[in-house]
Amino acid sequence: MKYKIIVLLLLFPLCSRGQSSKNLSVLQDELRRFDAMIRRDTAALALWLSEELVYRHSNGLLEDKRRHLEAIASGALVYEQLVRDSAQVRCYGRTALVNGIARVRGCLQQTPFDLRLSYLAVYRKRSGRWQLIRWQSTRLP
Repeated sequence: MKYKIIVLLLLFPLCSRGQSSKNLSVLQDELRRFDAMIRRDTAALALWLSEELVYRHSNGLLEDKRRHLEAIASGALVYEQLVRDSAQVRCYGRTALVNGIARVRGCLQQTPFDLRLSYLAVYRKRSGRWQLIRWQSTRLP
Protein backbone atom coordinates (compact mmCIF):
# COMPACT_ATOMS: atom_id res chain seq x y z
CA MET A 1 0.00 0.00 0.00
CA LYS A 2 2.81 2.38 0.94
CA TYR A 3 4.48 1.76 -2.43
CA LYS A 4 1.26 2.49 -4.32
CA ILE A 5 0.99 5.89 -2.64
CA ILE A 6 4.62 6.69 -3.46
CA VAL A 7 4.07 5.70 -7.12
CA LEU A 8 0.94 7.86 -7.30
CA LEU A 9 2.80 10.82 -5.80
CA LEU A 10 5.60 10.39 -8.33
CA LEU A 11 3.14 10.19 -11.24
CA PHE A 12 1.02 13.16 -10.10
CA PRO A 13 3.32 15.83 -11.64
CA LEU A 14 3.16 13.99 -14.99
CA CYS A 15 -0.63 14.04 -14.91
CA SER A 16 -0.62 17.72 -13.96
CA ARG A 17 1.68 18.61 -16.86
CA GLY A 18 -0.56 16.72 -19.30
CA GLN A 19 -3.61 18.56 -18.06
CA SER A 20 -1.77 21.86 -18.26
CA SER A 21 -0.73 21.23 -21.86
CA LYS A 22 -4.32 20.29 -22.74
CA ASN A 23 -5.54 23.50 -21.09
CA LEU A 24 -2.91 25.46 -23.01
CA SER A 25 -4.05 23.81 -26.25
CA VAL A 26 -7.66 24.93 -25.60
CA LEU A 27 -6.55 28.50 -24.87
CA GLN A 28 -4.29 28.64 -27.94
CA ASP A 29 -7.11 27.42 -30.19
CA GLU A 30 -9.41 30.02 -28.62
CA LEU A 31 -6.90 32.76 -29.50
CA ARG A 32 -6.72 31.43 -33.07
CA ARG A 33 -10.51 31.69 -33.25
CA PHE A 34 -10.39 35.25 -31.88
CA ASP A 35 -7.77 36.14 -34.50
CA ALA A 36 -9.92 34.73 -37.33
CA MET A 37 -12.86 36.80 -36.04
CA ILE A 38 -10.79 40.00 -36.07
CA ARG A 39 -9.42 39.29 -39.56
CA ARG A 40 -12.95 38.42 -40.76
CA ASP A 41 -11.46 35.17 -42.10
CA THR A 42 -14.69 33.18 -42.17
CA ALA A 43 -13.04 30.23 -43.96
CA ALA A 44 -10.60 29.79 -41.07
CA LEU A 45 -13.24 30.66 -38.48
CA ALA A 46 -15.58 27.97 -39.83
CA LEU A 47 -12.99 25.35 -38.85
CA TRP A 48 -13.02 26.57 -35.23
CA LEU A 49 -16.83 26.50 -34.96
CA SER A 50 -18.91 23.36 -34.48
CA GLU A 51 -21.91 22.69 -36.71
CA GLU A 52 -23.98 22.63 -33.50
CA LEU A 53 -22.80 26.08 -32.35
CA VAL A 54 -25.10 28.15 -30.14
CA TYR A 55 -23.60 31.65 -29.74
CA ARG A 56 -25.31 33.96 -27.23
CA HIS A 57 -23.95 37.52 -27.31
CA SER A 58 -23.96 39.77 -24.24
CA ASN A 59 -26.82 41.80 -25.76
CA GLY A 60 -29.01 38.70 -25.96
CA LEU A 61 -28.53 38.10 -29.70
CA LEU A 62 -28.55 34.36 -30.48
CA GLU A 63 -26.75 32.92 -33.51
CA ASP A 64 -26.01 29.51 -34.95
CA LYS A 65 -22.84 28.83 -36.93
CA ARG A 66 -24.26 30.00 -40.27
CA ARG A 67 -25.66 33.25 -38.87
CA HIS A 68 -22.50 34.01 -36.92
CA LEU A 69 -20.33 33.53 -40.02
CA GLU A 70 -22.75 35.57 -42.18
CA ALA A 71 -22.74 38.48 -39.70
CA ILE A 72 -18.94 38.61 -39.73
CA ALA A 73 -18.60 38.11 -43.50
CA SER A 74 -21.16 40.83 -44.30
CA GLY A 75 -19.62 43.35 -41.90
CA ALA A 76 -22.79 43.52 -39.80
CA LEU A 77 -20.56 42.37 -36.93
CA VAL A 78 -16.98 43.62 -36.94
CA TYR A 79 -14.50 42.66 -34.24
CA GLU A 80 -11.62 45.15 -34.02
CA GLN A 81 -10.13 43.79 -30.81
CA LEU A 82 -10.58 40.64 -28.70
CA VAL A 83 -8.23 40.51 -25.73
CA ARG A 84 -8.55 37.79 -23.13
CA ASP A 85 -7.65 39.14 -19.68
CA SER A 86 -8.00 35.84 -17.86
CA ALA A 87 -9.31 32.32 -18.33
CA GLN A 88 -9.71 29.11 -16.38
CA VAL A 89 -10.04 25.81 -18.23
CA ARG A 90 -11.63 22.57 -17.08
CA CYS A 91 -11.23 19.57 -19.37
CA TYR A 92 -13.51 16.56 -19.30
CA GLY A 93 -12.16 14.17 -21.91
CA ARG A 94 -12.82 15.70 -25.33
CA THR A 95 -14.88 18.56 -23.84
CA ALA A 96 -13.45 21.73 -22.30
CA LEU A 97 -15.11 24.57 -20.41
CA VAL A 98 -13.47 28.00 -20.39
CA ASN A 99 -14.53 30.72 -17.95
CA GLY A 100 -12.89 33.94 -18.97
CA ILE A 101 -12.81 37.71 -18.95
CA ALA A 102 -12.24 39.50 -22.26
CA ARG A 103 -12.20 43.02 -23.64
CA VAL A 104 -14.02 43.28 -26.95
CA ARG A 105 -14.19 46.27 -29.29
CA GLY A 106 -15.97 46.53 -32.62
CA CYS A 107 -19.20 47.49 -34.38
CA LEU A 108 -22.61 45.85 -34.55
CA GLN A 109 -24.79 47.19 -37.37
CA GLN A 110 -22.37 50.14 -37.60
CA THR A 111 -22.84 50.95 -33.90
CA PRO A 112 -19.54 50.89 -32.00
CA PHE A 113 -19.14 48.83 -28.85
CA ASP A 114 -16.32 48.55 -26.34
CA LEU A 115 -17.10 45.94 -23.70
CA ARG A 116 -15.57 43.97 -20.90
CA LEU A 117 -17.17 40.53 -20.83
CA SER A 118 -17.34 37.52 -18.61
CA TYR A 119 -17.81 34.45 -20.79
CA LEU A 120 -18.35 30.74 -20.73
CA ALA A 121 -17.13 28.85 -23.80
CA VAL A 122 -17.64 25.14 -24.34
CA TYR A 123 -15.30 23.34 -26.73
CA ARG A 124 -15.17 19.83 -28.14
CA LYS A 125 -12.01 18.33 -29.63
CA ARG A 126 -12.62 17.34 -33.27
CA SER A 127 -10.18 16.81 -36.12
CA GLY A 128 -7.23 17.89 -33.99
CA ARG A 129 -8.69 21.24 -32.92
CA TRP A 130 -10.95 22.56 -30.19
CA GLN A 131 -14.22 23.61 -31.84
CA LEU A 132 -16.56 26.04 -30.11
CA ILE A 133 -19.98 24.51 -29.46
CA ARG A 134 -21.41 27.05 -26.98
CA TRP A 135 -20.69 30.70 -26.12
CA GLN A 136 -22.44 32.76 -23.47
CA SER A 137 -21.23 36.19 -22.40
CA THR A 138 -22.28 38.82 -19.88
CA ARG A 139 -21.24 42.48 -19.83
CA LEU A 140 -19.16 43.60 -16.90
CA PRO A 141 -18.90 47.16 -15.57
